[in-house]
Amino acid sequence: MADLSQARVLMIATDGFEESELMKPRQALLDAGAKVTLASLAADPIQGESGGEKGATITPDALVAEMDSDDFDALVLPGGVGNPDKLRLDRRTVELVREFFDDGKVVAAICHAPWLLVEADIVDGKRVTSWPSVRTDLANAGATVVDEEVVVDGNLITSRKPDDIPMFVDAIKSLLAEEREAAVE
Repeated sequence: MADLSQARVLMIATDGFEESELMKPRQALLDAGAKVTLASLAADPIQGESGGEKGATITPDALVAEMDSDDFDALVLPGGVGNPDKLRLDRRTVELVREFFDDGKVVAAICHAPWLLVEADIVDGKRVTSWPSVRTDLANAGATVVDEEVVVDGNLITSRKPDDIPMFVDAIKSLLAEEREAAVE
């Protein structure tokens, strides 16, 4: 397993996040040694969902408004329908997505979260995947959309749904490990 003990990962979510798409990648990254910070729009606990029903809550570590992309190596965006729909209306969240991408840092989005990639205007010419209902938006923004478990195009990682989480997490850990190795050389 890759040693990610020096990796710093920012996750951004708000109410309506898909529980498994936040909790499983977060735990896998913590287990690999990464320092994971969960940021949200407010300090109150956020409510997840699972299968369309209310799921677990989690208290954010920080506010999106206080985050600086220079403090992190990667950005992970969980899906759920309401979560990215709310986040794409927040100017600072969209700026952070663009900053991470422009700096060549890992940007990983699963399920409906690629809506944030569209809003940040970073998918033109990129090969991506997502939940089926987001694919037209991605194509209209200039992306080449495919139906695969995980797609890696440069520093951008996308996945379709909760079933793809193991491959999504493996891709994140792999790119982070490459990034860490390059930083040491």
